[in-house]
Amino acid sequence: MTDNFLSFLTYENIYYIANIGVIPCWILLIILPNHIITKFFVKSVIIPSLLSTAYIFIAYQVYVTENIFEIFNLYLGLNELYALFSNEAFLLIFWLHFLSINLFVGNWIVSDARVYMVSKLFVILALITTYFTGPIGLVFYWLIRILYSKKINYYD
Repeated sequence: MTDNFLSFLTYENIYYIANIGVIPCWILLIILPNHIITKFFVKSVIIPSLLSTAYIFIAYQVYVTENIFEIFNLYLGLNELYALFSNEAFLLIFWLHFLSINLFVGNWIVSDARVYMVSKLFVILALITTYFTGPIGLVFYWLIRILYSKKINYYD
């Protein structure tokens, strides 16, 4: 049974499961940000644990089958980064990283927006932008939040 499960865990399947798996989380953040279901699934350790498990599994597969230390080549230049991303295992690791961090930022936006009573429309726009573009959505939210809080904190 475990052999069947491990043969199912191809990089392609992990990619599809991770992508489809975070969509309900984003929908919950947008539609029901303060609901108990959102708190249980999205704001708890469940989704980050699943994504990090996939991350660890792929890193282990790279360790067993390839040279895990190739990852340090990404600091040598853009060509090395391009070469690293040509390896689907490393590309998937970075994609899982992107999904995890964006979901974390989306959680933070929802929590922070509740504190500063930011309009739901702006929060929805910031969440959608964060889902697709990450840092741009975060900066968009920061600009909106500055208008709502009427102050700028360097450290906040």
